[in-house]
Order: sequence, then C-alpha cells, then structure tokens
Amino acid sequence: MAGHSKWANIQHRKGRQDEKRGKIWTRIIREITVAARAGGGDLSANPRLRLAVEKAKAANMPADRVKYNIDKATGNAEGVSYDEIRYEGYGIGGAAIIIDTMTDNRVRTVAEVRHALSKHGGNMGTEGSVAFQFKHCGQLIYAPGTSEDKVMEVALEAGADDVVKDDDGAIEVLTTPGEFESVKAALEAAGLIAEVAGVTMRPENTIELNGEDAERMQKLLDILEDLDDTQDLFHNAAL
Repeated sequence: MAGHSKWANIQHRKGRQDEKRGKIWTRIIREITVAARAGGGDLSANPRLRLAVEKAKAANMPADRVKYNIDKATGNAEGVSYDEIRYEGYGIGGAAIIIDTMTDNRVRTVAEVRHALSKHGGNMGTEGSVAFQFKHCGQLIYAPGTSEDKVMEVALEAGADDVVKDDDGAIEVLTTPGEFESVKAALEAAGLIAEVAGVTMRPENTIELNGEDAERMQKLLDILEDLDDTQDLFHNAAL
C-alpha cells in the first residue's frame, strides 16, 4: 500500500521541537501527570503512562524528574489539575486539524485556539466535524532507505495491521492502539528503531497544498503548536 510523502514534515516538526526542549518537557510532564492520576503509577499496568515515560526518555528528561512527577500525581499532592480537551477545525484549503490540549483554564484555551485559527486563515469546527477523517492507531515511521521487506516481515508477524511505503521512501507501520507496544518491541528487537513512534490520529486522506498555501498552512500549524496548552496536533495537509 502506498502512502503520501510526509518525511519533510516530520523532520520540520522534530527540528522545531529540538529548538524548544523546555516546552516539550512541560507537555510531557502534563501527560505523565494526567496518565498517572487516571491509571496509577505502576508502569506495567498503565500503558498510557509507559508511553509518556518513553517520550520523557526520548526528550532526555532526567529519571528523577520523571519519578517526582509520577509520585506527585499519584500521591494526591496539591497542584494544578488539567483537563483534556480536543478542538477540531479547518486550515488553509479546508484541511482538517485536530488540536489536543491539556489545560487548567478552558476559557483561556478555547479563546487562544479560536484566535489562532481565525487570524491565520482557518476556522473552528464543532465536535466531530473533522475527527471522522482520521483513524486512531499506532504508528511507527522509518527513514527512507530502511529495508521494507524486513520491516514488513517483522511487523506483520508481530500483529501489525499494515505496512505503508510513502512516496518519499519512508515506511509506516500501522497497528491498533492496543497492539502498538508489542509491535514496537518486536521491531526494536530486530534492530529496527523508528524515527517517530506513538499512538496517533492518522488522516485517512490528505489535501495537497503547494506554494503560498503550503506556507500559510505551515505557519498556522506552527502557531497552534506554540500555544502553551497544545499537547498534540494532527492534520491532513500534504505540504
């Protein structure tokens, strides 16, 4: 199965995240806090917390800081309580956007998201207006040049749903959310380390944007991602 080109978009996003490690740590701490409060501090029994801790390790967050935030969340210590809120909207050319947030102030967050969208050529949608265009799934992305045959053999044997080769040579492994961890572990055991790995909202179809429209869309995405309460961002634009 063929997929669209997304490698340049991935590298752009990774580069921007590397520039803002402090903000990345803040988002991960929020995720650890919410996951630990919801499912407890035992990593073996809390898949969401395991994924958050993996993100922390990938971002070079010190282990003692990770432990401190898990202990704080599970010990019912006084602190900020975060709500998870998903916003849906449209970008340039009608491209679909999902903005996942964690916030201690819903009024502030919705105002910031709405303002960012309207000021930069997009608009807010209602709940469910674009989510149906995405699939909730596990996703591992391998750099162009990775052996497609090896990835396919290991991934499908481990229970993956599909292996997709994108137009630019990147390889995607798709799983159900529940099978993500076991498939990832099997691939890593075979020496296949993904550039990007996580449970995501993957667009079923993409809208291609070029030239000025692509630049405007990228600016809008960058601004949305820079909002303090943004936790994750998904879209179906092929830039």
